[in-house]
Amino acid sequence: MTAPTADLEHLRHQIDQLVRAGDTRQLKVVRDQLKTHIDRRALARRTQRYGATPVRWVQERLRQTVWSKQREILHAVRDHRRTAVRSGHGVGKSWTAALVACWWLDTHPPGEAFVVSTAPTFSQVRAILWRYIRKHHRTGKLAGRVNQTEWLIDDELVGYGRKPADTDEDGFQGIHARFVLVILDEACGIPEQLWTAADALATGPDCRILAIGNPDNPASHFRKVCTPGSGWHQMSISAFDSPNLTGEEIPSGMAAALVSREWVEEKAKDWGVDNPIYRAKVLGEFSTDAANQVVRQSDVAKCRAATDKRPRPEDLEPVELGVDVGGGGDETVIRERRGRRAGREWSAHTDRPEVIAPLILRAIKETGATAVKVDSIGIGFGVIGELRNAATRGEHTAHIIGVNVGSAASEPDKFINLRAEIWWSLGRVQSEAGSWDLAMMDNADTTVAQLLEPRWDTDLKGRIRVEPKDDIRKRLGRSPDNADALLLAYYSAGRPRVRWL
Repeated sequence: MTAPTADLEHLRHQIDQLVRAGDTRQLKVVRDQLKTHIDRRALARRTQRYGATPVRWVQERLRQTVWSKQREILHAVRDHRRTAVRSGHGVGKSWTAALVACWWLDTHPPGEAFVVSTAPTFSQVRAILWRYIRKHHRTGKLAGRVNQTEWLIDDELVGYGRKPADTDEDGFQGIHARFVLVILDEACGIPEQLWTAADALATGPDCRILAIGNPDNPASHFRKVCTPGSGWHQMSISAFDSPNLTGEEIPSGMAAALVSREWVEEKAKDWGVDNPIYRAKVLGEFSTDAANQVVRQSDVAKCRAATDKRPRPEDLEPVELGVDVGGGGDETVIRERRGRRAGREWSAHTDRPEVIAPLILRAIKETGATAVKVDSIGIGFGVIGELRNAATRGEHTAHIIGVNVGSAASEPDKFINLRAEIWWSLGRVQSEAGSWDLAMMDNADTTVAQLLEPRWDTDLKGRIRVEPKDDIRKRLGRSPDNADALLLAYYSAGRPRVRWL
């Protein structure tokens, strides 16, 4: 009989004696000792069987399947101290990160192992990664208990998700363990200071960092660690690597949760394969801001960053609408803005004023908008007339403003026309300053993809000229209607800068 087995039998014998003696107090102590002994033996078996085989752990402990790129991530964390994974949309990146966290704590001793996770917002910490951790924990009937952002084993904290202040390099202090795993989820939105804080936790040879996310900000620290020579093990996952596009065999339930071929084809048509949003969301690759790009991806990414901060009521005023009226097959788009925040969107494939005007009236009633800015060129002129007639009938009280983007700019020595002034002073300058909030707007990816399309140059007088809409349509086969409606929503008549700047 081996020593551990002898210890186990001895404890069981003690329990039998205490039960017969009726010594409940000592019985609890010995039962706790027995549980600890059994748990340690089970952990030793798991570590021996699964410590170097995380894929086997997933298959046997959770009865789950992992596809090829997920297997590669699990092996990368096992083999490398720092792993950076840039990925497209819908490839199961956070699900996989949660698998890594659960494997780590299930195969390392409590007290010697710890998992720390963070994300750009606390809501993302709780609702994405830790929601998956709870699912895996429940599926595998793993040790301890998991709440919304913490994992405890025998009342000892062994893992948590946190969102320290962006400037707090000491936000994760106090974690001292041999086996520390740090997970940076949605890594593109995590500021450099928190990367420094995370790195300070994982200084030992047995520690690991996993950074994973969409590569949608070329100015982020995530971009730096994904650059050759950074010292990080790097991976890229494209939608084209997904089993739904490669034909890799996986269970039907898993296939339904991953990105589809239909979605990829739709986005190639909607955004264009050279668009930075397509490169980030589909290919899992960073883009570089072009010198002649009016609105830059690195600037827009700041304006799309989610935040836990609640806006004050005064920050959500004024409520206004921008309307880009469709013509020649283009889409009519209505965009709401509430103060800094871009909001809802309404659209219709029609160029008939008698159809468009009721759609705008509905948006006015739903939002309480006090002003509506309408592209007045062509069909828009008739829409403006319909809306003003509706006002005389008492159907709304919003101020209807016609905007002719082909007219002279308010700064004619700097801009060739009003369109150039609006795109530059609103699209470029607001994005540079982070002055508008694009985090929660409807149809965000398509709108941002369109914002990134127009190019600029200067005329012989040195005035800024923005690529005309017709030229964009000829070059790309699509029109930036959603982006134009967004800019009109923020336009202030007489001066194309928003009034709250």
